[in-house]
Amino acid sequence: MSAPDVGIGIGTGNVTPVAPEHPVDYRRVYVWELPVRVYHWINAVALVGLCITGYLIGRPIMAFYAPEAYQQYWFGWVRFLHFTCAFVYVFNFAARIYWGFVGNKYSHWNTFFPLKKWQRQEIAEVVKVDVLQTQVHGNIQTGHNSLAALIYFFTFLAFVAQTVTGFALYSSMSNSWLPQMFNWVVPILGGDEGVRYWHHLFLWFFVSFIIIHVYLAFYHDYIEGRGTISSIVGGWKFEREKSDKDQSEK
Repeated sequence: MSAPDVGIGIGTGNVTPVAPEHPVDYRRVYVWELPVRVYHWINAVALVGLCITGYLIGRPIMAFYAPEAYQQYWFGWVRFLHFTCAFVYVFNFAARIYWGFVGNKYSHWNTFFPLKKWQRQEIAEVVKVDVLQTQVHGNIQTGHNSLAALIYFFTFLAFVAQTVTGFALYSSMSNSWLPQMFNWVVPILGGDEGVRYWHHLFLWFFVSFIIIHVYLAFYHDYIEGRGTISSIVGGWKFEREKSDKDQSEK
């Protein structure tokens, strides 16, 4: 008598019987810890808020007309929301850097650098799947694949650049110690106009990143079926168990 077919369990390492047409075993893996998930959603809200308000600041519109200036203070609220989101975004980012040193292996800082040969090979494989689509799927990582991790690293650098240019612009209208730390950036970039140019340019980088990030999250959730979307809410993903057949094929 053959062993019963099994499928996804409801606890860590637990396996429950399912229909015979699903012979693959999966186990639940706790990938995204609570601080990582909190960072992700705070960052998502702050980043969307920054993009919308930043665009309105760069290209202001006349929302409505009123004879008195104080009756048109909506633009002041736009700037206030932009600055508020900026401070939330910066301190949230600082907390994520800290967690990159104390978190689990899926959130650790060294996962964002393709220093090993297999990571560089995986980057080429992911390009074939996600960009060229010459493969249905390749080797599936439980955490970030190597290409995603590398892109996140460059995104972190863009976070830094956007923060520096943003506070440099703010330094001319604030005496607070934090913006004043970046007033030296203004003459280096050719004055406020140069700083504003780079700050606005990075806005479109983040708009593009958000669109691609959301698309790929749903795409991988569809082709892998391992809880990519739900994992950023609950933290759990499903990882395929190596069967006796997989072992014999090696």
